[in-house]
Amino acid sequence: MSEHVAHLDRVPTRFRALIVPREHGAWGMLLVPLVTGAAVGVSSVTAIGPLVTFATSALLLFWLRTPLESWLGTTPMRAQTGQERRFVLAAVMFLVTITSILLGSLFWNGRNLGLLLVGAAAGAAFGTQAIIKRFGRRMRMPAQIIGALGLSSCAAAAYYVVTGHFGLRAIGLWLASWLFAADQIHFVQLRIQNGRMVGLARRLRRGSVFLVAQTLMLGVVLLLCRYGIFPRLAVVAFLPVLIRGLAWFAEKPSPLSVKRLGWTELAHAIIFGILLTTTFRLA
Repeated sequence: MSEHVAHLDRVPTRFRALIVPREHGAWGMLLVPLVTGAAVGVSSVTAIGPLVTFATSALLLFWLRTPLESWLGTTPMRAQTGQERRFVLAAVMFLVTITSILLGSLFWNGRNLGLLLVGAAAGAAFGTQAIIKRFGRRMRMPAQIIGALGLSSCAAAAYYVVTGHFGLRAIGLWLASWLFAADQIHFVQLRIQNGRMVGLARRLRRGSVFLVAQTLMLGVVLLLCRYGIFPRLAVVAFLPVLIRGLAWFAEKPSPLSVKRLGWTELAHAIIFGILLTTTFRLA
């Protein structure tokens, strides 16, 4: 009897895990680009309505992936019993219905059709991510970086919704958001895998790929600034994470708090969004 009661106590927790996204860091990778793109482009209160509709749709679509994967059984956390499958399917149908209504209002009378192109690119990124994840744990970080390309598309999409234009400015916001997200993913993996490593030489050896990636990121940012895809001051938005990455090599080893690391990286994302918005608005 006690075992049965204990099982019932675990059911709500398992049900939540089947339908609630577990990738907490991905929320920031979705929301910060979305807010940044909107803040750069908005110039009238009339754009607020479509923006809220789009933002809600984007959040629901992101949420939809977890129960859909649970129902299809493509992740370790999958619906197993008939009750769980019915519960997850109900969640999928609810999210699909609400999202369809919101997207229908966005596309009404042929408006915002450029979102279809952004959505197709994001869908391709998520599809590629799903394929790469099948190659095992060694491909986890590349898969996350490719998935971030889909999440960061919200910067371009939000800018398009509030301005009605999709050009170099929208693409620049998308690329900047993705470069930042890729660096963030790489740094988090570096910290998790090497948090207790002692000695500058050993850290440089283990973090050599990250150093090369940061150098390449800075080079790409400067190149995009040179050709007008980024404002010339946009490099300022990347300086805090560049400094953060270099500072790790000189830090004293300490026990890793994943929760604290998550909050620190969220703060970096917010700072990046503010700086990027400022540089684009001033351009």
